[in-house]
Amino acid sequence: MEGLRELYQEVILDHSKKPRNFREIENTAHHAKGYNPLCGDRVTVFVTLKDGRIEDVSFQGAGCAISTASASMMTESLKRKTMAEAEALFGKFHDLVTGKMQPGEGTEGLGKLAVFAGVQEFPIRVKCATLAWHTLRAALSNHQEAISTE
Repeated sequence: MEGLRELYQEVILDHSKKPRNFREIENTAHHAKGYNPLCGDRVTVFVTLKDGRIEDVSFQGAGCAISTASASMMTESLKRKTMAEAEALFGKFHDLVTGKMQPGEGTEGLGKLAVFAGVQEFPIRVKCATLAWHTLRAALSNHQEAISTE
């Protein structure tokens, strides 16, 4: 089990140090800002929709390794998904990191996002892992005020 934990840490560190889709999508109607006042993480999520699917998704911001890796992996996981599929993935991810789903049980469909299973052991880090996801939901619903984890 220790080897698996180390692999998960490597994946999170890789996405933290070299985040994917870390850029602004200009002229998109769907974007939102998120803030975690507890640790200072900030993120802006940009989404382009086409024919009811997420054609492109990206983010910018600054945060801890968990927050940045979660945003990076979220963007990779959501491209070409419908809004309903994105919402379902958010639900599974949220259940995993909050402990409503145990690691290894019901995690099919999460893919690489399953590396965040260990976050449930550190409740203070759940907000770091879910900030980009809550911000994504705000972007998709055109929520104008900044999202806060508090």
